[in-house]
Amino acid sequence: MASRRPAPTTAFRCTECGWTASKWVGRCGECQQWGTVVEATTQTGIVHSVTATTPARAALPITAIDTSETPRRTSGVGEFDRVLGGGVVPGAAILLSGEPGVGKSTLLLEVAAQSARAGRRVLYASAEESLGQVRLRAERTGALHDELFLASETDLATILGHIDDVRPELLIVDSVQTVSSALSDGVAGHPSQVREVASTLIRIAKERDLPVIIVGHVTKDGSIAGPRILEHLVDVVCHFEGDRQTSLRFVRALKNRFGATDEVGCFDMAGDGIAEVPDPSSLFLGHGSRQPGSCVTIALEGRRALPVEVQALTIQTQAPNPRRIVSGVDSARVAMILAVLEKRAGIAVSTHDVYVSTVGGVRLTEPAADLAIALAVASAVRDRPNPERLVAVGELSLSGEVRAVTQHAQRRGEAERLGYRSIVDTSSRDLAGALRDLAGLHRPDAGDVPGF
Repeated sequence: MASRRPAPTTAFRCTECGWTASKWVGRCGECQQWGTVVEATTQTGIVHSVTATTPARAALPITAIDTSETPRRTSGVGEFDRVLGGGVVPGAAILLSGEPGVGKSTLLLEVAAQSARAGRRVLYASAEESLGQVRLRAERTGALHDELFLASETDLATILGHIDDVRPELLIVDSVQTVSSALSDGVAGHPSQVREVASTLIRIAKERDLPVIIVGHVTKDGSIAGPRILEHLVDVVCHFEGDRQTSLRFVRALKNRFGATDEVGCFDMAGDGIAEVPDPSSLFLGHGSRQPGSCVTIALEGRRALPVEVQALTIQTQAPNPRRIVSGVDSARVAMILAVLEKRAGIAVSTHDVYVSTVGGVRLTEPAADLAIALAVASAVRDRPNPERLVAVGELSLSGEVRAVTQHAQRRGEAERLGYRSIVDTSSRDLAGALRDLAGLHRPDAGDVPGF
């Protein structure tokens, strides 16, 4: 009788999701990630019994817990506080991600300088730049202060030593993928290293009520590099994004244990640093000249309502396949709108090359801009400008119906605040009715119509 093969003394574990296997494989069988299965240092298994220990602190009723000792503190940058939910919570671990060169270090250096000016000591640990490089950028952006301490270190133990010496009230680590710990195998940036470094920094943050902002790299597809557990460990995950062709930058909260995740902070990247944009309405509008092929819609960026101008240009052509060129809007959505225009409203676009673009480099992804795109194209085909101070908000169905969109009251309120007197929305019922209402506005006796 053949003897049973002994159980292997080592196992292999995925650093992303924890999936285990008895032999090495190139791709995880659970999360389907490549190159994340490594040899485990200890045998994995199920612990059948655990000995209970006496807790150091007794469990308390939730109503007996006092939160007055952990008030929010402003970072000094209003738009960043907006995303965080009102300010920085003591002991919070914040992860800021973004593409290389988008301005993460510039933003955090501004946050550090503003916090230092408010009388709070800040330690900025840069593992990617030398002290001279950070100083040069601080001189250019005006971020010099005696309470802002710099350290250029890649070893976690040395950074912890700086924390003991400086005793900061805010810690910034740039970045977690370039810091290594002697307690973990692998080079800096390895999933095990990222997990060890992040876990240690978060433990220090909780023990000392020290808010920590950690910079994280992103992969080619835009997700945060390193193990997915990193996002679960931190309290707040923010993403810094922006188009390299424009100076506008956005900070979005992807996760926030202390506030909402639908807030967006707007910044303007300039040569002398980064500046807040508390009212970015003028960034996405033209110069106000009434030309055919222009219409304004109200888009939502998180909770913020922004007016965005949509421009269209049509050129009559004899080609069998007219061109459809778009910028800032979805090409498939524009193709559907053009079909609805011709079929339901009688606007001949099949014999025209159509070009649709947004102003300011903003990208419209929500269907609330459908009606504005349709009215801009119709204005371009007819070579007749839309009425002045007009806003169009609504989703178009294939039947030509104008459907309601989310947060319509907020969009309407923002349009009225900015002085738009005419609003085309679901009250027009369908696209043909909206075009008839616009024709009525062109009459000299039509006056200002605050809706239809």
